[in-house]
Amino acid sequence: MDVGKEEHHACGVDPDGQRVHDKPLPQSEAKIRAVFEALSVRGSVLVVVDQPASIGALAVTVARELGIDVAYLPGLAMRRIADLHPGNAKTDARDAYIIAEAARSMPHTLRRVGTDDDALADLQVIVGYDDDLAGEVTRVSNRIRGLLTQIHPALERALGPNVQHPAVLELLTRFGGPQGLATATRRQLVAATKPRAPRSYAKLVDAIERALTEQTVTVPGTRAAELVVPQLATTLAGLLTQRADAARQIEEMLDAHPLSKVLTSVPGIGVRTGARILLEVGDGTAFPTSGHLAAYAGLAPVTRRSGTSIRGEHPSRGGNKQLKRAFFLAAFAALSDPTSRAYYDRKRAAGKKHNAALICLARRRIDVLHAMLRTRTLYKHPTPTAA
Repeated sequence: MDVGKEEHHACGVDPDGQRVHDKPLPQSEAKIRAVFEALSVRGSVLVVVDQPASIGALAVTVARELGIDVAYLPGLAMRRIADLHPGNAKTDARDAYIIAEAARSMPHTLRRVGTDDDALADLQVIVGYDDDLAGEVTRVSNRIRGLLTQIHPALERALGPNVQHPAVLELLTRFGGPQGLATATRRQLVAATKPRAPRSYAKLVDAIERALTEQTVTVPGTRAAELVVPQLATTLAGLLTQRADAARQIEEMLDAHPLSKVLTSVPGIGVRTGARILLEVGDGTAFPTSGHLAAYAGLAPVTRRSGTSIRGEHPSRGGNKQLKRAFFLAAFAALSDPTSRAYYDRKRAAGKKHNAALICLARRRIDVLHAMLRTRTLYKHPTPTAA
């Protein structure tokens, strides 16, 4: 099935490669059920979709209710397989036939849609919403810093690195830009920052006062920026509150999953990274070895060799980008763990740069995580043995 928003295109082939069905299929439970039941009369059916979530979720759900196995063909694999078929046309009917033929002749290209996906559907929605909020937080933060850089660079250097701190947001919301902060007294600045930064409020106020004395001219656009900055700061504070609420919801849903304790027991894996790994990896049974998981995440090196002129291994540019980012961030957060830090330091001593050493650490941790998922055991810190 080449899924679509309003209608899919369903193409059915038998084991001999003969087409037994090739028609558009409306996005309707009754019509999807009728097609599946009609094909089930011929024998066992495997439903393969190119998008198991979002617009393909209804078809997947109906197939499961009828006891039909479901799989999906990743888009990148589909496009590569399409090059093996004659023609350059891009139609839903051709795409559906390519998906069916790939399932028949190259079943190793399919990905399993596990039965636990229903339990993770709610978590997928919340994690996706949190990702959208993270993008909005970055966009609004950059917009505030851009405005401050335009009208008062010194003030941006003082506030920009901590623009998401509650104390900084309170200052920008209450006083606005450089002109509003300049008219405020020190007592007012302290009253706005001390409840939200009890340890560093004095340092923050001093940095603001020093920055305001470094510029005496008024850059064109400052008046408008004084009106926009408080609104942006209010928006950013609201987005950060929503992200905190989403994190609590993710934590509650993650705690309800049996593999949550296994994932979060690994140093560096928190709520958000654990949820992302769980969504992308599941119980790990789809990956026979840790090498398969590393290749899927794009953390396995790619060998490039051609005669005697090209030799060596290079970082992979493919793989699951979101999973790769989660493993990378978890490895970075694990640098406080003595075992992870020692491995990182050995790679740095071998001449690798920071990012390369982190990728090596992430790859090493995949071996541990894959074994933990397979045996359902918690992480145990290695104990040194006497020589």
